[in-house]
Amino acid sequence: MATKNKAILWLDAVEEHDYPAAESYLRLIYDDKHAKQVVNKLRKTKIVEFKAKDIFRASSLSLLGVSNSHVDKDSKKIAKGTALSPLLLVRDSKLGKVVIADGYHRMCAIYLVNEDALIRCKII
Repeated sequence: MATKNKAILWLDAVEEHDYPAAESYLRLIYDDKHAKQVVNKLRKTKIVEFKAKDIFRASSLSLLGVSNSHVDKDSKKIAKGTALSPLLLVRDSKLGKVVIADGYHRMCAIYLVNEDALIRCKII
């Protein structure tokens, strides 16, 4: 597992396969047309940074531990110094929270290393 306060390395751009994954998840929350529009907007949005703890608070999600296989995989990437893909986030005023459209497991792995870490993400 990654050591506490290990530096988090980031890719310069979101990995292409993250966009269809985000759309698949968003189709559970929104209708197909809206989910597609959201992903198209995310593609065009610039990357910004927020602290891990703030994203968790805004999302209202629970923290998954390394017993989750995906979190464990991402924790190992962090420990090895492998760059991670930025998260894809959606501000949903109707739900009153931020939806993590893609990157929830990366988010959990990063939080376990350093809750104050800056997370690279795209947000609309």
